[in-house]
Amino acid sequence: MAANPIKQLFGQTAVYGMGVVLPRFLNFIVLTPFYTRVLPPEEYGVITELYAYVVFLLVVLTYGMETGFFRFASNSKEKEKVYTSVLTSVFTSSLIFAILVILFLKPISTGMDYEQYPKYILWLAMIVALDAFTAIPFARIRLYNKPLKYSLIRIVEVVVNVGLILFFLSYAPKHVEHSPWIAKIYNDQLGVGYVLVANLVASFVKLLLLSGEIFAVFKGSLDMQLLKKVLKYSYPLLIAGLAGAVNEALDRVLLKHLLDPNENPMAQLGIYGANFKIAVLMSLYVQMFRYAAEPFFFANSNEKNAKELYADVMKFFLIAGLLIFLVVTLYIDYFKLFIGPDFREGIGIVPVILMAVLIMGAFFNLSAWYKLTNKTLIGARLVIIGALITIVINVLFVPRFGYYASAWGHLICYSVMVILSYLWSRKHYRIPYDFKRILFYFAIIVAFFYIDHILSVKELSFVNYVKPIMVIAACFIFYKGEIGTFMKYKPVKANK
Repeated sequence: MAANPIKQLFGQTAVYGMGVVLPRFLNFIVLTPFYTRVLPPEEYGVITELYAYVVFLLVVLTYGMETGFFRFASNSKEKEKVYTSVLTSVFTSSLIFAILVILFLKPISTGMDYEQYPKYILWLAMIVALDAFTAIPFARIRLYNKPLKYSLIRIVEVVVNVGLILFFLSYAPKHVEHSPWIAKIYNDQLGVGYVLVANLVASFVKLLLLSGEIFAVFKGSLDMQLLKKVLKYSYPLLIAGLAGAVNEALDRVLLKHLLDPNENPMAQLGIYGANFKIAVLMSLYVQMFRYAAEPFFFANSNEKNAKELYADVMKFFLIAGLLIFLVVTLYIDYFKLFIGPDFREGIGIVPVILMAVLIMGAFFNLSAWYKLTNKTLIGARLVIIGALITIVINVLFVPRFGYYASAWGHLICYSVMVILSYLWSRKHYRIPYDFKRILFYFAIIVAFFYIDHILSVKELSFVNYVKPIMVIAACFIFYKGEIGTFMKYKPVKANK
C-alpha cells in the first residue's frame, strides 16, 4: 500500500476535478446565468426535461459496463482483451439504439410531446449514443491512471459546447442581418434546439480526441466468454443504474405531468432545474470523487487494512462535503445571483438538494462492499427501493407541494438507501465506519445552519459577522478531530 493512500486518492480526485469540476463549473458560471437571463422559465424547462431523459438513456446504453470493465481489468494481465470485448459490445448497442431512433423518430417524438420538434429528439439520441460509446475509452484512461489526459479532453469538449451555445443564442441573433455567413447557418426558429446542436458538435469533437483510445481496441481481441462474464457481473448494475436514474432525474420528467396545468408546469420545471444547479459545488465534488474512487477501491481491495482504509475514506469524504454544504448555505444570498430573478423563488430547495447529493455520495462509498464481493444484485435491490420511494413521494406530494416535494424526495430516498446498505454490509463485508464521529460532525454543521437561519430571519445586523466565524469554527473542529490524522495517515480501526 502507498505510504498515504488517502492523500493519493484525494490527489487524484483533485486532478480528475479538472476534467469533472472545471467543465461543469464553466457550465454553471457561464451557461446557468446565461440561460436564466435570456430564456423564460418555460424554455429552460425544456432543457431541464430533455437532459433528464439523457440520464436514463446513458444508464441503458452503458449497462454497467464501466464498472464491469474496472472489475475485470484492474487485476488482470489481459486488460486489452477486456477493453476490446467491452468496447465492441457498447459500440454495437449504441449503434443499434441510434438506428432505432432514426427509424421510429415520429412516434417517439410524439410520445414525448415533442411532435413539433422531432429534430430535438434525433439530436438528443445522437448525443447519448456518442456519450455512451466514449464512456469506455474514458474508463480506459482512468484505469491507466491518466487523469490529466482525461481532464484535457473534457475541458476541450465543454469549451466547444459553451462557445457554440453563446454563439447561437447570443452572438448570431444580434448579427444575422449584417452577416451573410451567419444568415446561412442560423435559423431563428430553432431556439433552444441550438443547445442540442452545440452539445452534438462537442460530442463529435470528444470522439475525435479519444481516437487514440478507441483504436487501442485493436491491441486486444474479442473474447465472447469473457464478455459473458462481464455482462453477468454488470447486468445488476444496469438495474441499479436505472433505479438510480429514477432517483436522480424522474422528478424532472414527472413534474409537468403532476403539476396543475394552470400553474404553468414547464415554468415550474425550469425554476426547479435552475435552483437544482445552485447545488453544483456538491454535485461536482461527489462526481470527481467517484471518478477517482471506483478504481481506487478495486486497486486496494487486497490490502491488509482495506476495510479500515475504506472507513477512513468515508469519513474524510463527508467532512469535505459538510464544509461545502455549510459555505453554500451560509452564503446562499450570493449563490442565488447566478440564476436570473425570475427563477429565484425556488431558492428554498437548495439546502435540501445539497444534503441529498452529499448523502448520495455516502451511498456510493458504501457501494464498495457489494461491488468488491460481487453482490451487485444487492446493490440493485437497494437502488430499486430508493426508486420506489422517489416515485411514491413525487406522485403523492408533488400535486400538493410542487417541486419542494421532489427535493425532499431526493433526501429521503438517499437516506433510506444509506441506512439499508450499511445494515446489509455488516453481514457480507463489515467495514468499521466511525459513525459516532460522523454523526457528531453532521450535528455540528446542521446546528450552524439553523443558527444562521434563525439569525437571518430575525434580520439581526451582526449576522454577516457570524457566518465566517462558523466556517472557521467548523474547519477548526474538523482539523483537530481528523485532518491531523489525515496528513500523517495510518489506518486506525474505528469503534464498531
